[in-house]
Amino acid sequence: MRQVHCNGQQLQVFDEGHGPVLLLVHGFPLDHTMWKPQLEELVKDARVIAPDLRGFGGSLINDDTVLMEQYADDLAALLDQLDINQPVIFCGLSMGGYIAWQFWKRYPARLEKLIVCDTRVVNDTPEMARGRQLMAERAMREGTEFIAETMLPKLLAPDTLKKCPELVDDLRKLVVSASPMSVAAAQRGMSQRKDVRGWLPNINVPTLVVCGRYDVVSPSEEMHEIAAGLPDAVFVELADAGHMAPLENPEEFNRVLRKFCQWC
Repeated sequence: MRQVHCNGQQLQVFDEGHGPVLLLVHGFPLDHTMWKPQLEELVKDARVIAPDLRGFGGSLINDDTVLMEQYADDLAALLDQLDINQPVIFCGLSMGGYIAWQFWKRYPARLEKLIVCDTRVVNDTPEMARGRQLMAERAMREGTEFIAETMLPKLLAPDTLKKCPELVDDLRKLVVSASPMSVAAAQRGMSQRKDVRGWLPNINVPTLVVCGRYDVVSPSEEMHEIAAGLPDAVFVELADAGHMAPLENPEEFNRVLRKFCQWC
């Protein structure tokens, strides 16, 4: 792990391996450790960059709101600071997927391939946006423990919740450890994100679209529609997984990613 100053931010980042660059972008309200099964394996194939987004994990924050565009700018600046000039393989989960769309829009020349996991292209309904604002306010008042109880049943497949107590406990600790300020800033930013369905036909990079079969946040049918709207996409549904597909079914996810990247 190292600390990198970029775009006016201090970001903590995992940087290990050699070869093609794989940028792993975590979801809300997590940090780079959600990619542990990938960090352990994929460094055999690539230079793996896994940052803690602004405010999460070991990265600092001083913002009330962070837009998806700002996270994308942070990542571009991070690549600059790491002297990475070659196009990267960008892999984002959930909020990381929201950031992926913005990264493509703002920095298309920096993308070799795109991997989006358990994410969406539609913006929030007014009711959903209001719910995010309420969560932001509550987190600032009470802390983040309530978020784990609210989110875990939505993040994981039913079998994962029943049969993988250690994984569930680790994920709960990760959610609870998120700072209230970072949670609030990200929720406010997500509530303002744009509907990007109209961008899909123009995303002319090879794209892997991955979804857990039991994802109730980004349902498989919706993810399949995203893949169908892209010019050059492969859709894969992972069994035995919910919204956290790379963590719940890591062996299959890693196999699919390696095949897509032609590392096997």
